[in-house]
Amino acid sequence: MNRDKDGNPLIERYTANERAGHWVTAICFVLLMVSGLSMFHPATAWMTVFLGGGQWTRILHPFIGLVMVVSFTGMVARFWRHNRFEPGDREWLDQTGDVIHKREHLVPKAGRYNGGQKLLFFLLVGCMAALLLTGLVIWRAYFSALFPIGLIRFAALLHAFCALLIMVAIIIHVYAGLWVKGSLGAMVRGTVTYGWARKHHGRWFEEAVRKSRD
Repeated sequence: MNRDKDGNPLIERYTANERAGHWVTAICFVLLMVSGLSMFHPATAWMTVFLGGGQWTRILHPFIGLVMVVSFTGMVARFWRHNRFEPGDREWLDQTGDVIHKREHLVPKAGRYNGGQKLLFFLLVGCMAALLLTGLVIWRAYFSALFPIGLIRFAALLHAFCALLIMVAIIIHVYAGLWVKGSLGAMVRGTVTYGWARKHHGRWFEEAVRKSRD
């Protein structure tokens, strides 16, 4: 059994492969956000400096996007079954106010992921699929010539909208990870304390403890 520096028992929340997939996706997202914003408006064009200038930014942006889609698809395959909605998730969402005000003892016990995390998961899946499809349509070097101009313009607008939506979602995700102490450490080290698991994901904690005793 893993233990922290004080000798307290730890539960594995993420394997090394799961953490690697998360960080590859996260790095790609940051690069795509910077490069995408740099091409969105003249006021943010200075951001092209981070990818070697305007030409390199336009070249690299779609390829980085493909890497992120592949990495994210691997995460979806790993976590899909944990993000299916279950009894109690609706009640958890209805009692979000209790979670925000740190009254989690009043909220139904969550599994590996709570109702809010599951909503985020499916929002990201939808946005990622839309970004991939619209990105292919507006990829001038390879595919744009295959589509009518009207579709290309619509795809560009939808691509920008989904990009904005996913940026807001990720900002909320990062804030929540920092706000709930121990969450960031779980994605860095892969483990959480018994206390963290019991408080934030009680049903998952009970299942993990039961499996460890079998």
